[in-house]
Amino acid sequence: MIIAIVLLNTLANKLRIAYPILLVVAGLTVGFLPGLPMVRIDPDLIFFIFLPPLLFEASWSISFKEMKKWWRIIGSFAFLVVFFTASSVAVVAYYFIPGFTLALGFLLGGIVSPPDAVSTGAITRFVKIPKNTAAILEGESLLNDASSLIIFRFALIAAVTGQFVWQEAALSFLWMVTGGVGVGLLLAWVFVQLHRRLPLDAQSNIALTIIEPYFMYWLAEQLHCSGVLAVVSGGLFLSSKRLLFLNSTSRIQSFSVWGSFVFILNGVVFLLIGLELPEIVEGMRDNGIPLYTAIGSGILITVVLIGARIISSYAALLATIIFRPSVTPPARSVRRRWLMPLLLGWTGMRGVVSLAAALAIPIALDNGTAFPQRSLILFITFIVILLTLVVQGLTLPYLIKRTGLFEGAPEAESEELTRRKMKQGLKKQIYEFLKNKYDNELNGHAGMEKFLKQWEERTKATDDSWMNEKTKVIFVELLEIQRQYLTELNKDPKIDEDMIRQQLYQIDLEEERLKVI
Repeated sequence: MIIAIVLLNTLANKLRIAYPILLVVAGLTVGFLPGLPMVRIDPDLIFFIFLPPLLFEASWSISFKEMKKWWRIIGSFAFLVVFFTASSVAVVAYYFIPGFTLALGFLLGGIVSPPDAVSTGAITRFVKIPKNTAAILEGESLLNDASSLIIFRFALIAAVTGQFVWQEAALSFLWMVTGGVGVGLLLAWVFVQLHRRLPLDAQSNIALTIIEPYFMYWLAEQLHCSGVLAVVSGGLFLSSKRLLFLNSTSRIQSFSVWGSFVFILNGVVFLLIGLELPEIVEGMRDNGIPLYTAIGSGILITVVLIGARIISSYAALLATIIFRPSVTPPARSVRRRWLMPLLLGWTGMRGVVSLAAALAIPIALDNGTAFPQRSLILFITFIVILLTLVVQGLTLPYLIKRTGLFEGAPEAESEELTRRKMKQGLKKQIYEFLKNKYDNELNGHAGMEKFLKQWEERTKATDDSWMNEKTKVIFVELLEIQRQYLTELNKDPKIDEDMIRQQLYQIDLEEERLKVI
């Protein structure tokens, strides 16, 4: 499977299309090849295996500052839009899909309502979109998993027990949210202390970060609160403290390790549904559900999802213009402002979370009878993922280019100007630090003057013979001064946090280079 993932990703890069599209199509093809072993996954384990690390990595990658800046839009898409979408799916499924109760409709809605961050990120990689739009999509995808899975959990209880008590549900919802966030923050603080107080090397630090999301998720679920919110809140806390408890070696190596780990997990889960598809189709046949009926139901739900998201996008824009015009995302023309919701509505590709949720439906009820419509729900989920990835995924780059929404945007020029100012500020900080602390050593010392010149002009020395133990100590101090400067600079809401992180990564590389001189 990993070989297939690597080869398909290579082909996707060559064709300049998102790799999840090829993976889901390959999974469909592979699933029907004769002679392959039947793959069965324990529904109780599917969430635990895949969700914690995927959510944890996403919470480390996202800019919390941007999330706070656009919290109104992100919050509305992550909670209100998800609930509206799940409700729309529930009503349509109840009235138009034979054998579906309202509880099963909400179960299906909770499964297919959250857009997938991996799919959206992979697709938008080939087109340039503004930072604010990317921040909204990333923030939404991080939180909508929690809201949709809460809907999924309540709907699953209603489908199993046949009853739903609003008062108990409200209290349970409150505990799931507050308990999940509390567990995540508490465990994150504990892990920070472990990283700081134990004499861990880079490998041990990285191994501990891999354990952390699983432990957060497991403990929260044991306490009957949201494991998703525990992982997200804990991940955001740890991400904000990364400079305090991880050294440069750990940060650099963890970037590569986590990138590969998450890439493999995403690829495996896309292929798994293809390997499960023959069994899903067989289950539908055993239940007397014709294949063409199931395909029609999948297309219907896909249309509902796309329509609900586009309607919600325009409703959010209207509400913002009427009630909060000061926070309306900027647009350079009326036409482009009204095309923006269409773009946001068209970015609702489904993926890993929907697959994991569908596979997590129990095979049988407590009394031993088969779970009603499980095979059909799984099949509809697969159709939704396939259509949104292929149709929306392949047309989104064309839509962006055809409408010209982001052409001529001043963001690139502004970003370059900000980057120059940041580097100039770093040079000034270094020069003033050297002058104030090491003025005596600088005078008349050729090596130290060369050292100062390197940092003042940001040029590389032709050799490293001048780097002795004394200058190494000063060098490390300079790197720490730069980190402190960038940390303070990041408090400015106008500065892009990704730019700060890129510069911090460069400083980590400089520190690693220093260790081998």
